[in-house]
Amino acid sequence: MSETPLNIPPERLPRHVAIIMDGNGRWALARGLPRLAGHRAGTENLRRIIRAAVEFGIPYLTLYAFSTENWGRPAEEVQGLMRILEDVIDRELDELHREGVQLRHIGRLERLDPRLQQKVIQAVEKTRNNNRLILCVALNYGGRDEIVCAIQRIIRDGIPAEEVTAELVSQYLFTAGVPDPDLVIRTSGELRVSNFLIWQAAYAEWYVTPVYWPDFDKEEFRRALEAYAQRDRRFGGLSVTVSEIHAR
Repeated sequence: MSETPLNIPPERLPRHVAIIMDGNGRWALARGLPRLAGHRAGTENLRRIIRAAVEFGIPYLTLYAFSTENWGRPAEEVQGLMRILEDVIDRELDELHREGVQLRHIGRLERLDPRLQQKVIQAVEKTRNNNRLILCVALNYGGRDEIVCAIQRIIRDGIPAEEVTAELVSQYLFTAGVPDPDLVIRTSGELRVSNFLIWQAAYAEWYVTPVYWPDFDKEEFRRALEAYAQRDRRFGGLSVTVSEIHAR
């Protein structure tokens, strides 16, 4: 099947796309497979979506890999998922580096296995000078935890209350230096924020698809970008068209 070209003017493309990769377990159960098989299929999908982001000209991509709440899942599933994530780093890092992808971690490393912590740190360091795509991996990440951590650091730095602004808080978040997401994609059809980038995504456009993450391919990504290109982003104000009408 031939692929449909991405006919979107560059100025209508999102600069930063964030994805809640949901539905791995249900994808597996629908096929009579164990949940871990779904997680493995989901990680196999990372390669094609990262490549698609590069091809489509998206400079920033954030992927929600493991939340602070996911620790509440069965221990066997958590341990298996951590092994899968470690395998992904081992298998994909060199190729990502060759393709100019810069890896960043957002979240807390402390609770991860020391071996996985070290691999994440090494991956970030190895790719730190790449700039073709900035890939943020949210691992042991929670939006509320991120804000609490930012507030704690602001207090420790002795910054007076009257000097605390939205811009300052953004500088203390895990995503400091990364523009806020323009588009948040959630697979599997669930209509929840799930504690993901709750500060940064305040004015992001959302795209929810019933497609489970392992089946969210390049064509589905293209559809999400085309839907975004049709949005009228107002950031709490009025669109140009509406403003012009009322000004008459």
